[in-house]
Amino acid sequence: MEISESRALGPRDRRPDGLGDFLVLPDELICAILESLSARDVARLSCVSSVMYILCNEEPLWLSLCLNTLSGPLEYKGSWKKTVLHLEHVPYECDEARRKPLNFDGFNSMFLYRRLYRCHTTLDGFSFDNGNVERKNKITVEEFSCDYDGKKPVLLTGLADAWPARHTWTLDHLLQNYGDTAFKISQRSSRKISMTFKDYVSYMKVQHDEDPLYIFDHKFGDFEPVPGIHFLCGRKRWALYPPGRVPIGVTVHVNKEDGDVNIETPTSLQWWLDFYPLLADEDKPIECTQMPGETIFVPSGWWHCVLNLEPSIAVTQNFVNSKNFEFVCLDMAPGYRHKGVCRAGLLADDEGSIEDSTINILYDKDEFNSSDMTRKEKRVRTFKPGEYPSSERTSNGAQGFSYDVNFLAMYLDEERDHYNSPWSAGNCIGQREMREWLFKLWVGKPGIRELVWKGACLALNAGKWSESLSEVCAFHNLPSPTDDERLPVGTGSNPVSYLMSNCAFLTYILYLRARLQLEFYSLLGKVNSPLKNHIPEVLASGIIYLENGTYKIVPWDGNRVPDVIAKCSFIPEKVKGDASPFGVWRKKQFEYRKAGMSTNEAISSAEYTRIWPYLITKRCQGKIYAELRDTVSREDELNLASFLGVQLRNLHLLPYPPLNISTFSDIEQESGLPFTNVSMEDVSIKSNIPAEWDIFIRTLSKKKKDVSSRLIKWGDPIPSTLIEKVDQYIPNDFAKFLYIFKDENGLNKVGKNCSWIHSDIMDDNIHMELCGVNSCLIGNAKNTGLVKNGSLNGDGDNAESKTWCPSHILDFSNLSIGDPIYDLIPLYLDIFRGDCCLLKRFLASYKLPLLRRSSQDEYVEGGDKFGRLSYHAMCYCILHEENVLGAIFSLWDELKIAKSWEEVEQVVWGELNNYKGFPGSYTFLSSSEPTTPTIF
Repeated sequence: MEISESRALGPRDRRPDGLGDFLVLPDELICAILESLSARDVARLSCVSSVMYILCNEEPLWLSLCLNTLSGPLEYKGSWKKTVLHLEHVPYECDEARRKPLNFDGFNSMFLYRRLYRCHTTLDGFSFDNGNVERKNKITVEEFSCDYDGKKPVLLTGLADAWPARHTWTLDHLLQNYGDTAFKISQRSSRKISMTFKDYVSYMKVQHDEDPLYIFDHKFGDFEPVPGIHFLCGRKRWALYPPGRVPIGVTVHVNKEDGDVNIETPTSLQWWLDFYPLLADEDKPIECTQMPGETIFVPSGWWHCVLNLEPSIAVTQNFVNSKNFEFVCLDMAPGYRHKGVCRAGLLADDEGSIEDSTINILYDKDEFNSSDMTRKEKRVRTFKPGEYPSSERTSNGAQGFSYDVNFLAMYLDEERDHYNSPWSAGNCIGQREMREWLFKLWVGKPGIRELVWKGACLALNAGKWSESLSEVCAFHNLPSPTDDERLPVGTGSNPVSYLMSNCAFLTYILYLRARLQLEFYSLLGKVNSPLKNHIPEVLASGIIYLENGTYKIVPWDGNRVPDVIAKCSFIPEKVKGDASPFGVWRKKQFEYRKAGMSTNEAISSAEYTRIWPYLITKRCQGKIYAELRDTVSREDELNLASFLGVQLRNLHLLPYPPLNISTFSDIEQESGLPFTNVSMEDVSIKSNIPAEWDIFIRTLSKKKKDVSSRLIKWGDPIPSTLIEKVDQYIPNDFAKFLYIFKDENGLNKVGKNCSWIHSDIMDDNIHMELCGVNSCLIGNAKNTGLVKNGSLNGDGDNAESKTWCPSHILDFSNLSIGDPIYDLIPLYLDIFRGDCCLLKRFLASYKLPLLRRSSQDEYVEGGDKFGRLSYHAMCYCILHEENVLGAIFSLWDELKIAKSWEEVEQVVWGELNNYKGFPGSYTFLSSSEPTTPTIF
């Protein structure tokens, strides 16, 4: 009786026993969790229960596992599970025909069923001929510009008819010519995955992926010339929405910290199957089927969803022209509000402000079959098919959404500054590259300067800086900038820089940097260091600020606190007018605080106001090394390495200012290190750490706390296997970096000395001058004539054949005090590009010891690794505030498959372990008064 009743009720539900406490989680979340596990852990989990077996054997899961772990070449083995097992070197049973199929009753999952259906559905029914995108044949450039460019999409026919690739770019032809060539595979993984074309075609013929792999390799044009934007073979179904009208099913996240806009979307097939059928007529997209040989133009800002109906070969290209130039510049501007409005329309501006950083119009479960009325209240005005957005006003008089630069620019945060805002990962280029690009256009294409200026005002706030520059020039009786000099130069990572005929104008956002550079210049004069001959002379300095809409200027030499700064909230404590709360030690304190802050906190801690310190320096003649590095000779490179060795030696020998104990009073309370409660006066006695090293060590310890999450955020090309091991590699006690040893008298000594460090010696901070063929400059550089924009007088095309000699080091705004090894990081990775020979030449001129040992080499604390200079340098790279590791794994491609940090350390920094300094080298100076260097 019990058996018949059980059969009548159907099979027993396997879920409670198969999932246990995980029963409360939906299948979608469980599958997402499984994707974060390793392949071996998923295999083990599949043995737990029948339900876990089902969940752990789904092909989309094994696709994700493969993409999450693989870097390099991929060979598809007929299924993704087999592919992963092959990569893991796990034998797979070949005799599958004899295996009894496993069938489980009592289990169903609508999520898994829908995904399985999408993987195996046919696409023939998605093609249609009644699209509402215009088709044009033999269109003129003028007609395209007038009717379509920047306005609406259009299908262009006949453009590729005469192109040979129209008939030769077939699978058979490409297989014959490029079958063994590896191409980059694009997918949702950030890893660099490649497949030979032969393997890819084999995969393409048998795959059943909802979101298949595809070749997207911008280098293919190196093999086959590509003339433009053409579509070659296969059919594509397009759905398009105008700017500001977010498609249903799409989620837009606006990050208030860095302005990045992250978009979460379903797969193309999922959108067409699950969302498109539910759309009311007024919500339908503009759509069409693109046929072989046709070209589709999609204007800037338009949303589009594309479904390949059959194997396709296409060429695509993004471009900037006069119609979208300002939109590109607007997208690069700092802030976040305008970016959200650009992408999501007025949906991103809820009652005039963004209350939440998440803008989500994804269907809720209960909303799937509900009326669309509630959603329409939160969405932008809808448009009928074929209707396009305009700047019309709504019935209540409010401004409707318009994809117009002037309208979108209303949402710019004018208080955000391009030069001091974090770079947004959503931007295709960084701030520095953006400035360089605009400056090149300004110099090289004077005919479009009006357009470039509009873009620069959006992206760089160039109008404000130009106005302040004119005020400063008038105040110091300097010639007004010419039209050629009106745009900030593209080089330099921190200050706003202008190059004029005989001087350079630098504006600093951070007071600490301006004060510190003035302090440093003063020190060079006091000690009469030879380094002063290779640093631009300061002609004037001051502070410019806005008061009631009017610019005012106060001269400032850095030796006192002007009232305009003393009154601002940047200075937390009360100071006297003749005292300085800045200086290098205050900057070190600021770095310590910033090390534990989020990006947003770090920006707000600078307390950006309408007050800008500035410096005017004598203009260096010649060119920066960044402009010359591809043309200079090998001999010039070696001479540059020797020059840098000498000048960094001069820098690292300079005495640093006296340590003010009160500077660290507040750090004592907030530090979490073991010696927090020890007074600074007793630090050197009770903890063996000299006071000048204390804040450096504490800052490193703070940076270690979130190092893993920071590396995960940076992502590719840093190998994930190394990120998992980073906490074990970095020491827990950074005081061991000081290499404390006992001298002949049994007293503890520190094997390092603090010194001034530039910390930003990169290719745009080195100035080169053109010399005679037989001239070689290390200490003295000859003057050469210049014309505007840094070009050379009278040399013409012969300039490149002469010798370029280093003359000046620029931009000391990032000055700090710490370990001299820190200065090798930008120098070796950026200027030398990992060239070990140049590093050797640098060290041969540098000559100072980077680690001082006792004659007996009796080390008190730590292990052998702390005696390796390479270990110190590698740890500094990992903890660096910039993505130094990204540069390392880009320079040394073979390290992307490294198994340990020790392996990376040896390849990158191993040469340092051969460096012992030189007999008779000078000790570092640390006293507040200039002293004669002593020999040890």
